[in-house]
Amino acid sequence: MSQLSLYNTLKRRKEAFLPLNPPHVGLYVCGPTVYGDPHLGHARPAITFDILFRYLKHRGYKVRYVRNITDVGHLVNDADEGEDKIAQKAKLEALEPMEVVQYYLLRYHRAMEALNVLPPSIEPHASGHIPEQIEFIQKIIESGYAYESQGSVYFDVEKYDRDHRYGKLSGRNIDELLETTRALDGQSEKRRSLDFALWKKASPEHIMRWKSPWSIGFPGWHLECSAMSTKYLGEEFDIHGGGMDLLFPHHDCEIAQSCAALGKESVRYWMHNNMITINGQKMGKSLGNFITLEEFFNGNHALLTQAYSPMTIRFFILQAHYRSTLDFSNEALMASERGLSRLMEANARLEKLKPATQASLKLEGLRQRCEEAMDDDLNTPIVISQLFDAARVINLVHDGKESISETDLQEIREVFRIFIEDILGLVSESGSTTNNEAYKKAVDLLLNIRQEVKQNKDWATSDRIRKELTDLGFEIKDGKEGFEWTPPSGI
Repeated sequence: MSQLSLYNTLKRRKEAFLPLNPPHVGLYVCGPTVYGDPHLGHARPAITFDILFRYLKHRGYKVRYVRNITDVGHLVNDADEGEDKIAQKAKLEALEPMEVVQYYLLRYHRAMEALNVLPPSIEPHASGHIPEQIEFIQKIIESGYAYESQGSVYFDVEKYDRDHRYGKLSGRNIDELLETTRALDGQSEKRRSLDFALWKKASPEHIMRWKSPWSIGFPGWHLECSAMSTKYLGEEFDIHGGGMDLLFPHHDCEIAQSCAALGKESVRYWMHNNMITINGQKMGKSLGNFITLEEFFNGNHALLTQAYSPMTIRFFILQAHYRSTLDFSNEALMASERGLSRLMEANARLEKLKPATQASLKLEGLRQRCEEAMDDDLNTPIVISQLFDAARVINLVHDGKESISETDLQEIREVFRIFIEDILGLVSESGSTTNNEAYKKAVDLLLNIRQEVKQNKDWATSDRIRKELTDLGFEIKDGKEGFEWTPPSGI
C-alpha cells in the first residue's frame, strides 16, 4: 500500500499498473458533503484531481472518473452519533433534505465550472445507492466482520485487525487506538468504541431513513464509497483520491470494508491532497477564517482586501505541489494574480510573433521538461516555472531583442496550448464583466423594470424576469428597500 507517485506509475505503464489493451483507468474521488456553500477547501481536491484527470487523458488513457456526492449518513460529529449534517440544515431552513442537497449542489457545480474543473464521468449520490450499500453490508456480515446491535450494524475492527491490519494506510496502531477508546467501551451499543457504523437505526426524529433487513435507518458515512466505487469501477480499480483529512478514519475504513466484503483490497493506489491554511491556521468556521469561493470571487469578506477571479484561485492552488500544505494570504493571492497575468499575456503574444529565417534563439526540451515534471507526481509548480522560462523567451522575441525559427515557434505554441489550457486548465479572463459598469447598469435596469411591472401587478412579467435571471445563475433578494443581486459564480 503506498501513495501514488506518477513517476512510478506512468513510467511503468507497460508493466503492472495500467492495462494497455484498452488503456482504461478507474479513478474514484471523494466529493463534497453538500450542506453549505463551496469553499477554498473544496477547490483544492477538485483542482488536484481535475489535473490528474486531464493529464491521464493527455497521456492517452481512457479515464472513468467517479466523484461521489455525500447526501446522507455524514453525521455532525463524524463518530456515528448526532444528527445528519444535511438533515440538520434542512430543519434549520424548513426544507426537505433533498432541497438542501439540490441547492448547494448547484452552487458547487457553478463554482467548479468557474474554476474550469471538468465534470466527472459519473457523479453518484449516496442516497441513490441504498440497495448497493445494504448488499455490501450483508457481504461483510457473511464474512464475519460485522455484527448487529439494537437494529444497527457495526464493523468489528478488532476482529478484522487480527486477520488483516486496520489502519495500514494512515499507519495507525490499533493497540494504541484501542487503549485511547477503551474507557468508552460499554457506554454504547458498539462492542468497541473503535468500531464504526455500517448501518444506523434511525431515531424517531431522524428524517432521512430507509428500510433494511436490520431496521429502518440509514447507511454509515464510510460505506458509500466502497459500494459506489465497486459498482462503477469494479472490485479492483486504479486510483482512489481525496483530501488528507479523509485518510483516517474514512479511507482506512474503506479499505477494511472492501477487504471484508470482497476478500481483497480494491484500490491499487491512494492519492491525497494536503490541506489549505489561512495565515497559518486551519480553515474553520469556529475560527472566523472560513471563506467561501463566492466570497473570494466577489471580495465580500473581512479577511479579503479585494476580489480574486476563479483563474487566480486555480493558479494559486497549482503553484504549490498538491501534497504540500498551502497557506492563503492576500499577499500570496495578489502575487498569483500578477503571475497569472504575466503568463497569460505571454500566451496571448505567441499568436502575434513572426518567425525569422535566421533565429538567434534555439528552443530545446520544453515539452519534455514539462512532461517529466507532470510524471513526477503531478509537479505543477515545476511545470509553471518551465512555462515562465518560456514566457521570457516570448517577451524577448516580442520586443525585437531576439528571434526564433518557425519550427521552434510552432513548438512553443503547441506546448503552451497543451500545458496551459489542456492540462493546467487556465483560460483567459479578459472578457470578465465583474467590474464592468455597463454590465451592472444593465442588470439594475432589468430589475428596475421588474419592480415597475410588480407595482402594476403584472406578476407574469415579474416572475419571468426573476426566473430567467435565476436560471442564468443570478441570485436576487427582494427587500423593503428594493432589491439586491449577485452575479453567477465566476462572472
